[in-house]
Amino acid sequence: MKQISFSQVEFEGKKRTTHREVFLSEMEKVTPRAEVLEVIAPHYPKGRRGRPPVGLERMLRVYLAQQWYGLSDEGVEDAITDSQALRAFVRIDLSRESAPDATTLLQFRHLLEKHELTKKLFEAINGKLSAAGLMMREGTIADATIIAAPPSVKNEAKARDPEMRQTKKGNQWYFGMKAHIGVDAESGLVHTVVGTAANVGDVTQTAQVLHGGEKTVYLDAGYTGVEKREELKERDIDWQVAMKRGKLKAVPEDSVLGQLRRKLESVKASIRSKVEHPFHIVKNLFHFRKVRYKGLAKNTAQLHTLFGLANLMIVKRRLLALNGQVAP
Repeated sequence: MKQISFSQVEFEGKKRTTHREVFLSEMEKVTPRAEVLEVIAPHYPKGRRGRPPVGLERMLRVYLAQQWYGLSDEGVEDAITDSQALRAFVRIDLSRESAPDATTLLQFRHLLEKHELTKKLFEAINGKLSAAGLMMREGTIADATIIAAPPSVKNEAKARDPEMRQTKKGNQWYFGMKAHIGVDAESGLVHTVVGTAANVGDVTQTAQVLHGGEKTVYLDAGYTGVEKREELKERDIDWQVAMKRGKLKAVPEDSVLGQLRRKLESVKASIRSKVEHPFHIVKNLFHFRKVRYKGLAKNTAQLHTLFGLANLMIVKRRLLALNGQVAP
């Protein structure tokens, strides 16, 4: 019979359930672990030589916890040691074994990057959601957001990341990368992710963020002229691009045309607003406001994981709303 530790007894005896416990419990229900494990398993070490590797499911759980809470490799090791809720999710008892260390997690992350498994993980999650009828795939909303990179040159190379670039938005300059996404217009779920340097124009990546089966595409004013691009001219798509603010202001508000124009722009804006939800989850809830790694490839790999998990968050909240509950 397996004995439980004093910390587990104390944890199970407490009366209040924390937000972290509720969140991890809900994500446990919606994460398609079997499909994700199936993607990673062929590439994971079998442990025929040397020290036996940490079990794949445990490493996946540690990796997911790291992404949800925006933790470094060292930080997630400390968090698991400090939090009984995280230990319960990872399924580890510190009285018998230690948490996977930062080096082990680093090697796991490098394995995912080397075989492009985060993109396959993203596709596996979306495949499960599509099979459940949650992606309609008739309309797409495309948009991009800037992810900052450290501008400091106080490092060994005495240089900024050469793959990151500077761009101006409004009156402010930003240095970093862009996350371009295509979002299902009906469900608000992300179906495509592309990472580029920050100075790459949003409109140039439109073809890359479409899945090919759209009938309608919703875009903000930054995509004006998209229908004239060479790679998109042959597409049979209804382009719903926001009118530039200056052009809309030029139409008198009290005219019939002005009122109709503003109503139409309001409807288009309400549809486009769905694209802000996954950005909010990744930046504010998962704390991915600044790139963690060097180079576009590593950070784009992480973006695939984060937006896949953001999709699960959106589904989780929808399920809770249907049951009359409030998401933590």
